[in-house]
Amino acid sequence: MPRHRIGFWYRLAAVIAKPPLVILFKRDWRGMENIPSHGGFITAINHNSYLDPLSYAHFQYNTGRVPRFLAKSGLFKVPVFGRMFQGLQLIPVYRESTDAANAFRAAVSAINKGECVAFYPEGTLTRDPDQWPMRAKTGAARVALLTKAPVIPVAQWGANEVLPPYAKAQRLRLFPRKTFKVVAGPPVNLSAYYGEEPTAEVLRAATDTIMAAITELLADVRQEPVPADRYEQPKGGAAEGLGSADRTERPKRTESKSGEDAT
Repeated sequence: MPRHRIGFWYRLAAVIAKPPLVILFKRDWRGMENIPSHGGFITAINHNSYLDPLSYAHFQYNTGRVPRFLAKSGLFKVPVFGRMFQGLQLIPVYRESTDAANAFRAAVSAINKGECVAFYPEGTLTRDPDQWPMRAKTGAARVALLTKAPVIPVAQWGANEVLPPYAKAQRLRLFPRKTFKVVAGPPVNLSAYYGEEPTAEVLRAATDTIMAAITELLADVRQEPVPADRYEQPKGGAAEGLGSADRTERPKRTESKSGEDAT
């Protein structure tokens, strides 16, 4: 696979992050051949641990096609790391503000320039008690239908066994040595939605198609059947990073239905 320009900040991040990732964790990587060798594309990834961006980034970095993540705007204000996030060209997401559409425009622009933009469609760590992907927001589908760029589904498992989502005691469970499993599937077929008016119903259907592909991959990784339905985050649920969710609270399951558009 041809190598693309990675840049100073990504190489620096790799120098810092790769040694502990290689030493502390085993790897089970599959589907690198599905990462496009050229042109802009989207990756859509499940999210079940604060640690899994490192697991996924390690996988993607080794393909030579580094991703541009969407990240909460507040992270750019963190001393030192904020400067690194800028260097890594992360795309800031300004939630609940007039600048919220900027992330959408930046993602479209990056893809049109031939870059990879990584979406966590759920918008936060999964709250499903069994850690399956929950009902997603429609931002990734909106960008995909506008750009017609390939959408590569990515499923990962293992980081959540090291640092479980919303664990009350945020302790790393390093031993016994865990395996980071990452698998990329073939592009999701969204052609049925091309040319359609991007209504809430169309965006919801396209989003459900993307999430179904991710869930199928994860079911194979976990060697478990796909759940019959999907969890939906309760109204007013805590945003990622607030950590106020109690894992004993079981979010309701829901059938697919039209909902709000979101990046």
